[in-house]
Amino acid sequence: MRSVREALTASRRAPLLSALGIVTIAFSLFAFGLFGLVAINIRRALDQVEERVEVRAFLGDSVEIESVTAAMKDIGEFPEVSRVDYVTKEKALERARKEMGEFADVFEAGVLPASIEVHLRPGMRSPTIVKSVADRIKTYRFIDDVRYGEEWVEKLYRLRNIASVAGIALGVAFAAVAIIIIGATIRMTVLARAKEISIMRLVGATDMFIRLPFLLDGLVKGVLGGLLALLFVWVANRVINEYFLETIFFDRQLIFLGVVGGAVMGVLGSLFSVGRHLRRI
Repeated sequence: MRSVREALTASRRAPLLSALGIVTIAFSLFAFGLFGLVAINIRRALDQVEERVEVRAFLGDSVEIESVTAAMKDIGEFPEVSRVDYVTKEKALERARKEMGEFADVFEAGVLPASIEVHLRPGMRSPTIVKSVADRIKTYRFIDDVRYGEEWVEKLYRLRNIASVAGIALGVAFAAVAIIIIGATIRMTVLARAKEISIMRLVGATDMFIRLPFLLDGLVKGVLGGLLALLFVWVANRVINEYFLETIFFDRQLIFLGVVGGAVMGVLGSLFSVGRHLRRI
């Protein structure tokens, strides 16, 4: 309780410095939040593209529907498969005319074969898994050809891996910069109370006793700065949705993690700043 009172007293003594610290923390976390918003929207876009990954098996003209039904049942029991659809010649023709309207006159009845469309489960769409499913489907005697866009799937998977590695690296970099800025901000508070800290050291106060009020101060500033940063990110997200393109915002779990992250960064910044000052006196 004594540490809490000291932290509150210090904030009341220098309200402008405290407000400046919170705003500085908010803007540093705002940059980190914007990066996070971009990252989750890129991830969402890649997920939407990945949902289109499917294996399409084209059937021979003389195949019996009973054989197709049995094969679809077998394929549907593959652990990687979520759904199997049968596409008739008529449906394939209708879809082709709809998707490629400018070439609608090129397509005629009977041009496109019937097919089986195999949809894969989430997390089961890597090039290796898709190829494995395609190779098993090829073993059915009435399958003329199997297509799944091998080159496209490999490029998508490579892009996803690059985005994940780059996201983690940039996220760590942004977090490190935010901690440094927060530490520098809280250091101003430490320097403003340098004489007080020196006196406390002279009368025998332990390092933890000296540190605790600053850690609590960093915790509060980190939480308030995190909430303010979330507000800034939300406003930016609304502006983007209104004038540019539709994006998603953080869910409740990510919002909670953002506030906790602000608190942790505030504590780490305080710990670094106070520890550095104590080593000098």
